[in-house]
Amino acid sequence: MGVKQDDDGTILPPTELEKIHDGLDVSVKKFLRGSETNLEGQLAIREELYGKSAQAAAKAEKWLLPSEGGYLEAEGTEKTWRMKQESIAREVDISSSRNQYDIVLPDLGPYTLDFTSSGRHMAVCGLKGHGYCLNLTDDVQVRETVCDVVFLHKTVCESFFAAAQKNYPYIYNRDGTELHCLKEHGAVLRLQFLKTHFLLASINNFGQLHYQDVTMGEMVGSYRTGLGRADVMQVNPYNGVVALGHSLGTVSMWKPTSSAPLLKRLCHRAPLSAMAFHPNGHLMATAGKENKIKLWDLRKLEDEALQTLPGQPKTLDFSQKVLLACLGCGSSVQILRDLHGTQNYKTYMNHRMVKGYQIEKKLFRPYEDVLGIGHSMGWSSILIPGCGEPNFDSWVANPFETSKHRREREVHSLLDKLPPETIMLDPTKIGTVKPQRKKEKPTKQEKEVEICCQGHCPKEENQGEE
Repeated sequence: MGVKQDDDGTILPPTELEKIHDGLDVSVKKFLRGSETNLEGQLAIREELYGKSAQAAAKAEKWLLPSEGGYLEAEGTEKTWRMKQESIAREVDISSSRNQYDIVLPDLGPYTLDFTSSGRHMAVCGLKGHGYCLNLTDDVQVRETVCDVVFLHKTVCESFFAAAQKNYPYIYNRDGTELHCLKEHGAVLRLQFLKTHFLLASINNFGQLHYQDVTMGEMVGSYRTGLGRADVMQVNPYNGVVALGHSLGTVSMWKPTSSAPLLKRLCHRAPLSAMAFHPNGHLMATAGKENKIKLWDLRKLEDEALQTLPGQPKTLDFSQKVLLACLGCGSSVQILRDLHGTQNYKTYMNHRMVKGYQIEKKLFRPYEDVLGIGHSMGWSSILIPGCGEPNFDSWVANPFETSKHRREREVHSLLDKLPPETIMLDPTKIGTVKPQRKKEKPTKQEKEVEICCQGHCPKEENQGEE
């Protein structure tokens, strides 16, 4: 309340109207969420909260995450990419050396594979119909061509997996029993599972993209991409957007509630052969058949790639510690590493399969320094020091979880399931208010209606005499 003075300097008492306004100001302040009502004050308070949470997380990381990731360190003129698996196995402990093995099944390959989020179980499927789950006792013979395999509910259990067979994708349980046949998907080439939304995404021979809710069984979305055959399919872990790599060198990104792609980008002048996303979802690696590997920053949407490397890999994969695995000349694997955090990847390790086995797919095992490789004669596991996260969060994935711990975990995850509408390029917009649109220019009819409402009728146009 301001103080008013008369011309002679005497202080005047406040009027009744001023008292009412002051009372309203006091009552309004009780319902404000901050000390300042403008946008600048709200942003300052939010930044202060972010800073406090970052400090608390740093303290918790210092005392609760004592383990550090390992890596290869070269001495003198040595090079890390010259080190062999035999020399690494002699230096590591017994439990780690057991992760180095080769399973040879020459009659049913080549094999593709997938890991659960905890890294405890692995599903492998051969092109000629052999399916198997490691850490489980049963395998299954489907006697059909299998193009891809993926775990369902991979964050909570390993009881179900989907296999893309010759005509339709099928869902199996841990005993190898067929549970469902998804005929609406058709002859599927690639499968992906959106673990936070419980959606199974597939792309078939005709370029049709399907989203199916595995909890209720309903088809959420079915769209024609219109960009030709897509042999490459990946999910961005940051926002849940599905990315497709097409035969024309284009990458398109989709969500289940839109019939048009969210983003299209020409990444290569040749068909795409592989694609992978950084764990933070902001970096994308693509490979084309013109012998080029490109790294893209998805936040800038620039036409030029951050880095271009030579090579034509059939598969790409990022590890939890941001190592990039790419396939060399059919039977060799090259591991790239960003040494200084500048997104400048250089060769870290090399490995060549024995007897020239042709590699089909490779994936890093979560929370382990292990790379799983599916090839023409079976599958193998090699040691890659520094690729796995040494500390795990039991609320995200627990490699040492027992059946008693998993009893209610799936129910809680189903209650926390996100709706398909939350999938978007920028998930930070969820919970925000849309900006008010600019008022469009009124049409001629709207102007006439407004004038009539004000009591003035528009003049009629003079008509010519007949």
